Amino acid sequence: MSISTAQRAGAHDAARPMTREERKVILASSLGTVFEWYDFYLYGALAGIIAVKFFSQFPEGTRNIFALLAFAAGFLVRPFGALVFGRLGDLVGRKYTFLVTIVIMGASTFIVGILPTSDQIGITAAVLLIVLRCLQGLALGGEYGGAATYVAEHAPNGRRGFYTSFIQITATAGLFLSLLVILATRLTMGETAFADWGWRIPFLLSIILLGISVWIRLQMQESPAFQKMKDEGTRSKAPLSEAFGQWRNAKIALFALLGLVMGQAVVWYTGQFYALFFLGSVLKVDILTTNLLIAWSLLLGSGFFVFFGWLSDKIGRKPIILGGCLLAALTYFPLFKLMSHEANPTLAAAHANITVVLDADKAGCSFQFNPTGTARFTQPCDTAKAALARASVNYTVNDTPGNPAVNVRIAEQPPVAATGNPQFAAQLASTLTAAGYPLAANPSVVKMSGPFDIFREQPAVLIGILTILVIYVTMVYGPIAAALVEMFPTRIRYTSMSLPYHIGNGWFGGLMPATAFAMIAQTGDVYYGLWYPIVIALATVVIGLFFVPETKDRDIFDERPSETPIAARTRAAE
Repeated sequence: MSISTAQRAGAHDAARPMTREERKVILASSLGTVFEWYDFYLYGALAGIIAVKFFSQFPEGTRNIFALLAFAAGFLVRPFGALVFGRLGDLVGRKYTFLVTIVIMGASTFIVGILPTSDQIGITAAVLLIVLRCLQGLALGGEYGGAATYVAEHAPNGRRGFYTSFIQITATAGLFLSLLVILATRLTMGETAFADWGWRIPFLLSIILLGISVWIRLQMQESPAFQKMKDEGTRSKAPLSEAFGQWRNAKIALFALLGLVMGQAVVWYTGQFYALFFLGSVLKVDILTTNLLIAWSLLLGSGFFVFFGWLSDKIGRKPIILGGCLLAALTYFPLFKLMSHEANPTLAAAHANITVVLDADKAGCSFQFNPTGTARFTQPCDTAKAALARASVNYTVNDTPGNPAVNVRIAEQPPVAATGNPQFAAQLASTLTAAGYPLAANPSVVKMSGPFDIFREQPAVLIGILTILVIYVTMVYGPIAAALVEMFPTRIRYTSMSLPYHIGNGWFGGLMPATAFAMIAQTGDVYYGLWYPIVIALATVVIGLFFVPETKDRDIFDERPSETPIAARTRAAE
């Protein structure tokens, strides 16, 4: 189909209403994917309780191994799931593959809810938990690509951005649902009972969600693009080698990762997960208020996923995704500083007015990158930096080459020695308080009494800031599924789009909190961690501008790979 013919067909299709069958496709794919994300997020939200129940009884070395495996399952395993289930989806079909992924995810999550703890069956419980967590990561790696591909291949020309945007809501909806269920369970039964056995309830509820999802998905037919390819006998016999072993296809996956997904991932993680971390760990807002603020922003902002998906059908995928990356990069610093002033005004004033200096030989300081929580930094400089970062203190480092002594100078207070001082943590805390740094629970910190306590300045402004961050998420995430689907030919589409998506989100996005904390500890600036998403988002803008093609008018039945803008201009010139 020529471009002009495709455009005419797209205009006709875009004008008609959504059919009943298309609504069923979107509902089946989206609902199942919401439940998959719900299952996946439960572990992260309840990681502290799970660690106590399954890991805390073992020696430190054993605990560290389990922490490393749990981290790997949550983020590093996902690209392998994309390869396994992507290949399966291109070989046997979209429908049955992502039916398998939801069964694996739902069953694994339910079993966590009934799994005996380490107090009952020893180390076997921890091993089984890690196995289940790995299965979750593998299943999630296959789910997103299948759902996005299935919906896109059912969507009419000119409306793929709108149709697939409903899939993009699912990650946020899954997070929202997991927070809602956990909060409701905590409030209903109380913290003591929840920590004892109530934490199992959110996991057990997943069996209901699994039953609904499987029933709906069993009613669906295979995607028309895959069925056409199957009928014609043109399926790929080796999707992995064709997708990544041939440079003409592999380079598209590379450009998709660096020019779209990499920036999308860090903007997504900043707007939802890093904002959660910043409010709780840096600004010392209590967990209930933090979750309520995030929940309100998700509720208010999530409709923009569909809006920007729809808009991408009109003006293109690239302008919205790259525009979201650029806006985020330009405004993160003022937004997070405003968040500090509203959430904890006394702490923000201390940052501005109280001088804190760490005297240390920089050669003895480590970069405290610790994504699994297993590394131990024991040098006096590292101990002092970590303590200052945990206390949300802005400080500078005065390099003292050759001097083994490490001291913290806070305003006009006597210096606090970190070298050979077993009372360092207590002395540091008391000196910070004497100098004017507030206690974590100071009266100026925002605190919500309930879910509808939003009509005061502090919560209202914070919800507004967080909603802006969520809107950036919707800009980069709303059109991404359509863009990725359109970049690859049908025969290798499931495999090709899944890998860059999960490398970008699992690795670039998943490493953000640990990287940001290490950057804060290294520099003494509580905002310095924002440079991580800013630099990556700007890199995506540049790479995407020059190397990623616009695909909104592409015929997805066309088996030719996409051209980069540079290649297209070169061919046109010839």
